[in-house]
Formats: sequence, structure tokens, C-alpha cells
Amino acid sequence: MLNQEDLIKKVKMYNSFFNPNTLSKAYTFALNAHKNQKRDAGEPYIIHPVAVANILTDLKLDTATITTGLLHDTIEDTKATYKMVEKEFGKEVANLVEGVTKISQLEGKGQIHSKAENFRKLILATSKDIRVLLVKLADRLHNMRTINSASNSEKRIRISKETMEIYAPLADRMGMNRIRDELEDLSFSVLNPDPRKLIVDRLSLNKTQREKNFDEISKKFEKILEDNGIKSKIIGREKTPFSIWRKMQTKRISLEQLTDIMGFRIIVDNIKLCYETLGIFHSKWSMIPGKFKDYISTPKINNYKSLHTSIIGPKKERVEIQIRTQQMHDFAERGIASHWIYKSSEKVSFTSLKEYDWLRDLVEIMEENKNPEHSLEYTKLQMFQDNVFCFTPTGEVIKLPKDATPIDFAYAVHTKIGDSTVGCEINGKESPLQSFLKNGDLVKIIVSKKVSPSFYWLNLAKTGKARAAIRRYWYNKNLGNVKKEKKYMTGLCIKIPNLPGKLGEVSSLIGTNECNIINMEIITKKDEYLEFIFDIQVKDLKKYTNLISELKLKEYKFKIIRHRKKDALFQRIFKNFKRN
Repeated sequence: MLNQEDLIKKVKMYNSFFNPNTLSKAYTFALNAHKNQKRDAGEPYIIHPVAVANILTDLKLDTATITTGLLHDTIEDTKATYKMVEKEFGKEVANLVEGVTKISQLEGKGQIHSKAENFRKLILATSKDIRVLLVKLADRLHNMRTINSASNSEKRIRISKETMEIYAPLADRMGMNRIRDELEDLSFSVLNPDPRKLIVDRLSLNKTQREKNFDEISKKFEKILEDNGIKSKIIGREKTPFSIWRKMQTKRISLEQLTDIMGFRIIVDNIKLCYETLGIFHSKWSMIPGKFKDYISTPKINNYKSLHTSIIGPKKERVEIQIRTQQMHDFAERGIASHWIYKSSEKVSFTSLKEYDWLRDLVEIMEENKNPEHSLEYTKLQMFQDNVFCFTPTGEVIKLPKDATPIDFAYAVHTKIGDSTVGCEINGKESPLQSFLKNGDLVKIIVSKKVSPSFYWLNLAKTGKARAAIRRYWYNKNLGNVKKEKKYMTGLCIKIPNLPGKLGEVSSLIGTNECNIINMEIITKKDEYLEFIFDIQVKDLKKYTNLISELKLKEYKFKIIRHRKKDALFQRIFKNFKRN
């Protein structure tokens, strides 16, 4: 376990603006708060918050975030309160701890609604301060690293599924590839242990040879780039067992057929050199068709940037290459956390970051859709997707999932555009709205103020944003119809013959004319007749008029009471009541 001094020293290496006293005090506070607590494996509980703080330190985050990592379980699991944390560490840290606490309190509840509501709270808390999610990801990462100490297999499977479904995709959207890969692989080890073990065993057999090949190829790449005046740093990247297994499943190939287990990351000084390096490799070796991707000119949704290509390399083997600047590499490793650069202060305006756009879309879905299950469904659609890039007539790039339709495109531009869509043109040709969009398509949406979105579009839309907007439109429309429906209250005093079936007859007359009996009171009881007051809710005045006509036709004696009065005044009304 990392001690106070080591933690402080580690932060000092990248952040000269932090206050060591704050971290020291937080360390002691957490130590005292958790002193009698144990984890499932039996070790002191303090190991967990310290490990979370260490992960946040690896991400080079600010003092408040690391402090929150140390304190993130204190409000939830100890006698510490929000006010105590606020008094000791300030409102900023207290709010962060509370944000993480509210999320954690709902975890472990197996019902779909609880999971969905938990996720909703996570997104809304993150929208207020993105550091809440960073702490939660660090918390989840350490819990997954120690998942085998969980009390039972059912709990391990539940936590791993949740990690794979929610937290790994969120790490991906944050651009935190390293954490995403580890979360996926740790979940994979619990959910599919046998396939993972098989892959690990196979990889270990030729690991030495792979490393030897990597060193040889790296030296050749460095020599060629030096000869062309390009200074570079080459890093190896080996696919995780989960990444290998997923590719084997999607491509339907064996492990032996997989050629990009080991990849090369080439880091150069600027964007211009990225493209020059790419040109050198493509001129020296044959490029594999369909394997080139320019994520610099068209970044991924999480703003990941890099050039990807595959070549038939020096040893006549397929070689996967990623070319990027140091800044791009930092973002690929640490995601949004890479924006914390400590040159003048610790402050980062993360709400202005482009990488934050996806979160704004999710918040819009959450706020407009009160059903947590729908929100979770739509959010998963937003997060689990391969991308295609299409263009508006003005040249704006719209990022969409694979198999997206013009409906998704229209809602991605603006919700009002989506709601008023009547048709589209793809690459200058009139096309149906159910068409699948492809990379590079130029899409023109045709709109009309006189139309509304079809409910059938829910079957065509692929993005969570589009599906949420369509469902919201129809929900609001139906709600509006309900609100427009007027209801009237009235009273009828009816004298009913004291004979079997007569009360039922009157009640049936009221019901068949779509009037609703809210209350019924007997006010007079005679051998010949009974006198009732019916409080009636009326939706359709024509139906009510028809009820009155039928009562007259059947010769019932009655009186319409427009304003009901209670108790003492009630009797006075009936004393003055003039019989028909």
C-alpha cells in the first residue's frame, strides 16, 4: 500500500501547484474513518481508497480529485457526513465525494430499474463535474483488480457484467483507452474464463519470438525515419486477450490467422510529420487495402486522433502501425484527464472541451426521458457503436453509428430538423429514409413544417438521441391531448323506486353515457322510494345531455345540482328541493 509520503512525492512529480497538507490530512482522515473496516479478502479497508487515489495520480489529476479518491467511501461507509467533509476539505471536495456516494449507494441492486436509475444519477452527477466519473472509474478499476476476493461468484458476475456494459464504454467515451482495455479484460476473465485462459496460454508460447520480431522491426523503422530526418519514439502495443477474442468472434478467424496481435505506435513531433511518416511507410512497403484510417482529420467521437495503417512489413508479415503526436498519445492513454496541464494553476474548464459533447447528448436524453430504463437503452445505443462519417451540404461532419439512417442524421443535426423530416437526398439522389448511410455520404434532409415524426421511425433509428426524441415527441403529444381534455363536475339528486334492480338501472344509464360516478349518498329512505345524490364527472357534454333525456324518458324524478354544499347546508338544499 502506498503511504502518505510516497503519494505526495508522486503528485509532486507532475503538479507543483498542489497542497501536500490537503492530501496528508485526507489520508489521515480516511485512515481513521475506515480503521475498523475490512474488505472481503480480510485486508484493511483503507487499502481500497489509497489504491483509488493512486490510480487518479497515475492519470495526473488535480488535488481535489485525488483527495476525493481518498475520501470517496467515507460518507457512504463510515460515520463521516457531508458537513464534516466540507468543514475539513471545502465544498468542492465535499460535492465530489457526495456525487460519488449517491452513485455507489444504488450499486448492488440487481433490478433493472435500480441499475438504470443508478446510471442516470451517474450521468447527471458527471454533467455537473466530470471528475465524479473519473473517481468512479478509478474506484471500479480497483474493485475489478480485486474481483476474485468478492464473497461469491454471483456477485463477481454481476459486477463484471455491469463493468462491461456501463463502465468500460464510459471509459472509452472519455478517451481513456488504457482503463477501458483493462476493465474489459478483467470482466472477460470473470465472464468467460476458459476462452481467456486459452488465449493467454497460446500467447505465452511465442511471446519471446514476438518480442524479438518487435525489436528487429522497430530498429528498421527508426533507421528509415532517421534517414528521412524524422525524430520518433516507437512503442509496442499488444492486444488484450479480450480484444483478441472479440476480433476472432467478429471476423470468424482463429488465433493463428490474427496478424495484428502486436502493433507499433510511432510518436513524432507534429501533425505534418505524422503524414510524412505515413508516406514513407507506404512508399517503402505495400499497404493493405481497407486498413488505412485517418482519425486526425476525422477524429473518433471521443476525439481520439491518430493515423492507422497496416502494411506488409520487413519480414513479409502484416504489421499494424499507429502514427500520432505526443499530445495525441497522451489523450489516447489518459483521455480527458490529459487536459490537466499544470503550468499556471490546477483549474481546467472541462465544460468547454469538445470531448464533453457526448455527455451533453446523454444529459439531454436523461432529462427529457423520465423513464430510467429507456434512458439506459438509449445511452447504450450511444456508446456501443462503430462510426461512420457523413457530411451536411455545408460540409459539416456528422458522426453516426454503423447502419445509421437519414433519420439519425436529421436528429444529429437538430431535434427540430428530425421532427420535421419528410425525405432526404444522399449524394444528390432522392433516397428512402430507411437507407443505411456509408462513410463519406453527403446527406441533404428535406423538411416540412406540416409533418411530424412517425412512431414507426423507432424501428429505423440507430442512435439513442433519435429514438429518445421520437418517443419524447409522441409522449408530449399524448400528454397534450390529455391536458386538452376538459372534465366537468355536476350532481344529480334522483328519486329511485324502492324496487329490486332500479338502482342498478340508474347506475347503468350513467355509465353507458360515459359519465363517471365519483360519489353516491342516500339522503331519503321511504318504503316507496329512495333518494340518492350522485356526484358525476362528465367528459362529453353531449353524452350528459343524453343521460338527462333518458332519465326523463324513463320518468325518473331528479334535480340537477350545479354547486354541491356539505354538512349543515346540505340538508337545507333538500328541504327547499321542489319535487318534479
